[in-house]
Amino acid sequence: MLIDWLRKYSEGEKDDVYIRGFLGKMLFSGEETFKKANVLSGGEKVRCMLSKMMLNGANLLILDEPTNHLDLEAIIAFNNALKEFPGTVLFTSHDHKFVNTVANRIIELRADGYTDKLMTYDEYAEWKSEQEMAIA
Repeated sequence: MLIDWLRKYSEGEKDDVYIRGFLGKMLFSGEETFKKANVLSGGEKVRCMLSKMMLNGANLLILDEPTNHLDLEAIIAFNNALKEFPGTVLFTSHDHKFVNTVANRIIELRADGYTDKLMTYDEYAEWKSEQEMAIA
């Protein structure tokens, strides 16, 4: 059952209400918390792993295209959970809305160096456009 599987990764609280709260953040509610892993869809498996990562007390999450395989409702729940995550989240993504919602620092790596800005993605895109126009 999902609730028992996730409980193994809880550093502190292990009671059902606490664990179900984490599953709820990833849109598992009611009887879904008692599902067995072998009947989960691909998106549900991803949501379980995201719950595990946020529950186990890590202070750094490194994510590669984390919204792939998630439906819109799960992406929204994931965004909200990441905003509450107390540590650092380093990620790559082509999902503009996800990046703009979650990121507050943009680091662009290029062959000739890097740019590091404390701003949202939309602010960075505007800043970069202004820089390119100034050079042209």
